[in-house]
Amino acid sequence: MSLEEPEPSTQLDVGVTDDGLDYDQIEALIDDYVIGRESHVNAEGFVIRPDDVQAVLSTLKTEAGFDFCSCVTAQEYQDRYESIYHLKKYDDPTQEVSVVVPSPRDDPHNQSGAEVFETADWHEREAYDLVGIEYDDHPDLRRILLPETWQGHPLSLDYNQDKPQIVPLREHANPLQDDKRSPSDPDTMFVNIGPHHPATHGVLHIKTALDGEQIADLEPDIGYLHRCEEQMCQQGTYRHQIMPYPDRWDYISAGLLNEWAYARAAEDLADIDVPEYAQVIRTMGAEMSRIAAHMLAVSTFALDINGDFTATFMYGIRDREVVQNLLEDLTGQRLMFNYFRLGGVAWDLPEPREEYFEKVRDFVDGLPEKLTEYHDLLTNNEILQMRTVDTGVLPPEDAKSYGATGPVARGSGIDYDLRRDDPYGYYDELDWDVVTEDGCDNFSRLLVRMREVEESAKIIEQCVDLLEDWPEDEREIQANVPRTLRPDPDREIYRAVEGAKGELGIYIRSDGTDKPARFKIRSPCFSNLHTLPTMSEGEYIPDMIASLGSLDIVLGEVDR
Repeated sequence: MSLEEPEPSTQLDVGVTDDGLDYDQIEALIDDYVIGRESHVNAEGFVIRPDDVQAVLSTLKTEAGFDFCSCVTAQEYQDRYESIYHLKKYDDPTQEVSVVVPSPRDDPHNQSGAEVFETADWHEREAYDLVGIEYDDHPDLRRILLPETWQGHPLSLDYNQDKPQIVPLREHANPLQDDKRSPSDPDTMFVNIGPHHPATHGVLHIKTALDGEQIADLEPDIGYLHRCEEQMCQQGTYRHQIMPYPDRWDYISAGLLNEWAYARAAEDLADIDVPEYAQVIRTMGAEMSRIAAHMLAVSTFALDINGDFTATFMYGIRDREVVQNLLEDLTGQRLMFNYFRLGGVAWDLPEPREEYFEKVRDFVDGLPEKLTEYHDLLTNNEILQMRTVDTGVLPPEDAKSYGATGPVARGSGIDYDLRRDDPYGYYDELDWDVVTEDGCDNFSRLLVRMREVEESAKIIEQCVDLLEDWPEDEREIQANVPRTLRPDPDREIYRAVEGAKGELGIYIRSDGTDKPARFKIRSPCFSNLHTLPTMSEGEYIPDMIASLGSLDIVLGEVDR
C-alpha cells in the first residue's frame, strides 16, 4: 500500500457518556480476560489474571487508544499482592482505566507489561525492589533503587526494619577488575560517569559502554537519594502530617506544584471542595514555582553546555531569586513551603496586598526584556546551537512509550498538558497556551521551557487581576475540613498535576483510618530519565551530558 493510502484505523471509538468513559464497552473489548471489576474514584479497575497482562495492555493500547501507561502501582494485602497499571490517553488524559493484577501471597508474580509499554520496565523494577512482586518476561528484573545486596522489600508487610543489612565481602571487589570492557563486545570500553560528575544534576551514576568515541550502551544507576518517601507518607495522617513531604521530592524549586499533587488526590478521595478564591491563589503560586524551576533549568543547562557561570547562570539565579522572594512573602519559606492545606491554603495574601501585587506586577512586566537577554545568550549562541540542535533526539513515539511528560514530551511535539487537558485549579478560566516544539532535540526542550515562562507570566498576571478585585467578604481560603480525615475503606484514586518536569501523580488507597494504606508517587523525572539511553546511543559523551541537562531531572524526585 502506498504512503498516500494508509491503512484504515482499526481502533475502537470508545464511547464517552455524561459520567465519563463507557466502561462496559471497554470490558466487552477485553471480556475474555476480565475476572472482576473495581470502582476506583476516577478510573474503573478491571481485574485480570497474572498471565494476561501483555494481552490486555496491548488490546487497550492498540484497539482502545490507551497509549500512555502513566504509572504502575504495587502493593501487598493480607491475602494477596497486587499490581495496578494506570492507563490514559495522550490525546485525552481524562479517559483513564486501571488494570488490576492480583497474585498470590506465597508466589507473588505476574506477566511483565514492558513489552507493550517501555515505561513499565522501570516501574516494575521498582515494584519488585520495594514490594517484592516478580514480573515474568521482564527484560531486566533486578533492584533499581536499593543496592543489589539489600535483603527484603521495604514496602512489604513482613519487612523487618530492625534487621541489619550485611554486605558480603565479595561485594567490595574492585568494580574495574574486568578491564572495563563489555563481555558481550570486547571492542567496547566501559566508563563510569558519576556518581559525582558535576553535570549529573545530583547523585547519579551512569554506566556507559563506548565503541570508540560513541556511546554503544548506557544505563542510569539511580537510588543514591532514596528515602522511601512513600512509606513516610503512609505513616502520616492525611490532614496535617503528609503535606510537608511533597516539598522535599523536587526539593529545589517546585514545592507548591508538588503540594498540589497530594492535595488534588486527597481532596478528591475525601470529597473536599476547594473555595474558588483559594484556587486562584494556588494557581498563582504554582506558576511562580514553575518559573523558578524553569529559571534554574535554563541556568544549569547553560552551565552544562557552555560552562557559562558568570553570565547566563548568574542571570537565571538573579531572576529566580526575585520569584523566590515573592514565594517567601506568600508562604513564609523559600524552598520547603508547606503552604497548601487540604481544602485550600494556609493563609491569605501578605499585607499590604497592594504592595505585594505591585511586586508581582513589576516582576511580570520585566520578564519580556529579561527573556530577550536569555535568547541573546542562549538560543542565538552558536556554541549552544552546535551542542544541542539535532542531538538527544527523542521521537514522539518513543517519548510516549516511555511515558515522558512535561517539557520533555512537548519538546517532541506531543501536545499534552494536564492544566488544559485535565483541568484543575483555575486554569480553565484563564487565557494561556500550551507550548510545543517539533524538533525533538535538546534545543527544542530548551525552547519549550523558555516559552513556558512567558505563559506562566500571563497566568500570574490574570490571577493578580482577579485577586485585586475579589470582594473582601468572599475571600475564603479554606473549606470546612474535618480535623481528622478517614476516607471510606478501600477507596482508591490516582490523580496528577502538571509539575515543572511533567506529570506528577499520586495513588492513594484508604483503609478507613486516618493514614493511607498505600501511597504511591509517580515522579515525572523518573520516567523522563528512562529515555536517556534512547536519546544517547550512537552519540558522544558531551551530547549525553547535554541530553541529561535537557531532561531537567532532580534526583530527589527520581529516587524519592
